[in-house]
Amino acid sequence: MASINEILDNPTAGEKVSISGWVRTFRSNRFIALSDGSTIKTIQGVVDFESMDEAILNRITTGTALTMSGTLVESQGRGQSVEVQVETVEIHGDADPEEYPLQPKKHSMDFLREKAHLRFRTNTFGAIFRLRHALSFAIHNYFNEREFFYIHTPIITGSDAEGAGEMFRVSTLDPKNPPRSEEGKVDFSEDFFGKETNLTVSGQLEAELAALALSKVYTFGPTFRAENSNTSRHLAEFWMIEPEVAFADLTDNMDLVEDFLKYLVGYALENCQNDLEFLAQREAQEEKSKPQNERQSMGLMDRLRFIVENNFERLTYTEAIKILSNSKPFKKKKFKYPVEWGKDLQSEHERYLVEKHFEKPVILTDYPASFKAFYMRLNDDEKTVAAMDVLFPGVGEITGGSQREERLDVLTRRSKEMGVPEEDMWWYIETRKYGTCKHAGFGLGFERLVMFVTGMTNIRDVIPFPRTPKNCEF
Repeated sequence: MASINEILDNPTAGEKVSISGWVRTFRSNRFIALSDGSTIKTIQGVVDFESMDEAILNRITTGTALTMSGTLVESQGRGQSVEVQVETVEIHGDADPEEYPLQPKKHSMDFLREKAHLRFRTNTFGAIFRLRHALSFAIHNYFNEREFFYIHTPIITGSDAEGAGEMFRVSTLDPKNPPRSEEGKVDFSEDFFGKETNLTVSGQLEAELAALALSKVYTFGPTFRAENSNTSRHLAEFWMIEPEVAFADLTDNMDLVEDFLKYLVGYALENCQNDLEFLAQREAQEEKSKPQNERQSMGLMDRLRFIVENNFERLTYTEAIKILSNSKPFKKKKFKYPVEWGKDLQSEHERYLVEKHFEKPVILTDYPASFKAFYMRLNDDEKTVAAMDVLFPGVGEITGGSQREERLDVLTRRSKEMGVPEEDMWWYIETRKYGTCKHAGFGLGFERLVMFVTGMTNIRDVIPFPRTPKNCEF
C-alpha cells in the first residue's frame, strides 16, 4: 500500500490504489480529503454516493480512520493534480462528530497542548514532527559521514555536569521512612546504587572520556532539569546533541559547529520544502496580529537561508561589549538589561549583534570565567575561558561550547574555586593524568534547534509530550 506522499510524488493516472488514513473533511457526501501523515498534503477521494452503501457514507466524518480504494485519475478541481475515483471504502475506526475535538477549524496552541494525544493529526504538528524526524536523521547522518562514533551516555548519574543543582533524584528508598544516618540525614548508602543519584543534565563529561580514546564522538539523548520554570523556552525533559573531539582547540570547535548548523538547516531546506512553506505561511499570518515592534525582522524561509548563505561572524565577548556599549539602543536606553563586562549577555543583546550590527550569524568567544563552567579552558589572561556561544536571528543563543581544560593543576584549581566536589569527579579529573590532550566540544539543545527551523515560539510545541512543572499528563 503506497503512502500519499509516494502517490503525489509520482502520480500515474489509471493506476489502481488503496490508501489508508484519517479523514480531514468530507464534503457534500462526495469528496473525502484524506491524510496519512506522510506529507502535509491530503489526497482527494471522489465517492459515487449512488453506488456506495449509505450506512458507510453516514460513518465518514472528520477523524474517521479508513481505507479507500479505486482508480487514480486527473483531478477536475483546483489544488491537486490527481484524485481517487473511489470504488470501495473500508472503515477502521469511527470518530463521533459530536465528541471529536479536532474539527476543521483553527485551534489555539493552548487547546492543542491539552490534546497532545491528538495534536499530531493537525497540519501544524504533522509538519513539526516530520521536521523533527528529518533533523534527527540529519544529525546522525552528519556525524556518521565524518567518522564520529555515537556514544550512549548515562541517564542516571552521580554527578552534576553543569553545577546546576536542580536535578531530579533517582531513588528506591521509602520516601515515607528512609534510612537515616546518626546525624539524622537520609542514608543513601542504603539506596539502590549505594549513593545519591539523579537524572542527568548532560552527557558531556562522559563523552569527553570516550573522545580521549576514540577521538571523535557524539551523544544524542534525553537530559533533565528540575528548574521550576514555566517560560516558553524551558522543559524539564529535553534532548541534547553533544560532540566531543580530541586534539581540537576552540577554532576547530567553531569550524565544526558552523559546518554542522549549516548542514542541518540546509538539509531541512532541501528535504522538507512543503512543511517549511506551510509553517512559513502560518508564521506570516501570526505575525500580522502582533504589534509592529514585536514582529520578526525576517520571515522563516529568509531566516533559514540567512544561516546557510552567511559565514558566521567571530568575535570575543569583550569586543561584543564594546559594540553594544556604543550602540544606539544602549545610548537611548532601549535595552532592558545592563551591558557591562562581567555580566552575561541577554537575548536582546545577542539579537542586536546578529540582526542589526553584523547581519549574519555570530559566534562569541572568550567569556569571563566567573560565570562559565569549571571544565572550560582558562585563557592566559586568567580572567576569561575558551568558551563559545553561537547566536542566531530571532532566538539569540542556539548552542554553546568550549575548549575543555586539559591541564590537571588548572582543572583541579577551577573545580575547587567553583565548589565542585573532587570526590564526585575523581574519574573525570583522573583522565588529565593519563595521556591528556587538548579537546573541545559543544552542546546543542535539540528542541531549540527545532524551534528555530519550524518558527515555533514555544518549546512545548516542538516535543511530542512536553514535561513542565505540574504537567506530566501523557
